[in-house]
Amino acid sequence: MATRIAGLTKLTLETAPTVCHGCIWWQTRGPRTTDKDRWMEKMELDFGAWGTVYYDSDGRVLGSMQYGPSHAFPRATELPGGPPSEDSMLVTCAYLTDSSSPWVLQSLFLAAIGEARDRGAPSLEAFSFRYPEGESAYERFRVHRTVFPVDFLADFGFEVVRSAGRVGLSRLELGGLQPVAEGKREKVLRVVKTAFGVPEGVPAPTPPS
Repeated sequence: MATRIAGLTKLTLETAPTVCHGCIWWQTRGPRTTDKDRWMEKMELDFGAWGTVYYDSDGRVLGSMQYGPSHAFPRATELPGGPPSEDSMLVTCAYLTDSSSPWVLQSLFLAAIGEARDRGAPSLEAFSFRYPEGESAYERFRVHRTVFPVDFLADFGFEVVRSAGRVGLSRLELGGLQPVAEGKREKVLRVVKTAFGVPEGVPAPTPPS
């Protein structure tokens, strides 16, 4: 069995990291609470899968990512650098389960970019953080699950559109329904694998259906 990426739904959430199962931080604002089951059902009805889960060749989960239309995540209006654009898709968080496979995060972002473009979203956005030079990979990719290194996002073409201190909102313009240049995603993934020392033979992820 090859590595694969599946859509994040109420069903596949059961296989995602347990910390994600009941988390409603992005789905709420201030001290409010919400019923996550109802939120998931509405998302799947109105939008479909609201993220991705990355499985290795043995079916083990290597990481997961949550994203969707920005209005589905009220917390985004409260963060420094926010709010996100009303018509954008927003990557809210990612969780890696294996510290030896940091390239999984790049694969998840590639899948999110492809999903946003396929849906005709004009942009994909994420909250970014400007780390000091020389910061450890652990601090940059494992400590914070909801903000991403600004230089990491820049490698995919994201640009900071608004910031408050070290936190910013980064956006990747997708150009509506214009197709991605053939081979671009594969090239980015190859560069990422080389940078992170991923062994040869690791296949590119299959986008969610």
